[in-house]
Amino acid sequence: MSQAQPSILLRELLHARQRIRHLVRRTPLEYSPSLSARLGVPVYLKLESQQITGSFKLRGASNAVALLDDAQKARGVVAASTGNHGRALAHAATAQGVQATICLSRLVPQNKVQAIRDLGARVVIVGDSQDDAQAEAERIAREEGATLLPPFDHPHIIAGQGTLGLEILEQLPEVRQVLVPLSGGGLFAGVALAMNYADPSIRLHGISMRRGAAMHASLAAGHPVEVEELPTLADSLGGGIGLDNRYTFAITRALCDQVHLLDEASIAAGIRHAYREERQVVEGAGAVGIAALLDGLIEPEGPVVVVVSGRNIAIEQHLRVITEDPCHG
Repeated sequence: MSQAQPSILLRELLHARQRIRHLVRRTPLEYSPSLSARLGVPVYLKLESQQITGSFKLRGASNAVALLDDAQKARGVVAASTGNHGRALAHAATAQGVQATICLSRLVPQNKVQAIRDLGARVVIVGDSQDDAQAEAERIAREEGATLLPPFDHPHIIAGQGTLGLEILEQLPEVRQVLVPLSGGGLFAGVALAMNYADPSIRLHGISMRRGAAMHASLAAGHPVEVEELPTLADSLGGGIGLDNRYTFAITRALCDQVHLLDEASIAAGIRHAYREERQVVEGAGAVGIAALLDGLIEPEGPVVVVVSGRNIAIEQHLRVITEDPCHG
């Protein structure tokens, strides 16, 4: 881990918990009778979908904005996003009196675009991929002096997301496996640092989609690589990890026990299960851990915690998924 020592990031994570405790919601950890019966061991859902902005991203954004100095706050912040980071950063910036600019690709669902605008951020739509949006964010940072706050590959972002891991440990100290949605790796890295610090024997699973899983492809190659970004129900997991990735690739490679990839039918089944059995509305990225259990990908060693990372799915899409015939999903 040449670019960042885990101990340094862990210290940041512990400080972040105190720094943002009044800015984010401590989300519930709920026992799932249906998934526990299916797996044969206790299964719990960490409902980060009930976070203030509807996803875990508020943790990292709040921590990063809080650490800006006065001059940086005056110049504003800018970020690229697949939706949830932008929404979180817009909320966190507004709460702390800072102007946010959010760059989005044309693939980001309209409900997420509008939600970001509603929070007072300037929205820039550019290109057909997260990489295009990232390039625009970097240009704005250079030319306008705004502070670039990336969605995942930043120590303050990782530390904020890792507070979710600390909550899991406080709520269920005996946890044996944790399933974490895996995209750029900010959430996975933060949660993994917390779990590894508490007990290195806790198994950590990264869950992603088959269509354009950049971190999985990078881990297989042994270094960050580019992948084609494709439409998927798990749209929040889209985008690359950055060829110059400094933190999340190394942490994920060091601490991830296994990566599981899901097809679109499985993700849809996860969304349906969350609604019908758990009474939860979740987006595709938030449902991948549930889907992995439904597909029988996880060994029955418990307790198991599934991170349900977000709920920000377009209502029309959600209705289509939950009403479709599962046999044809």
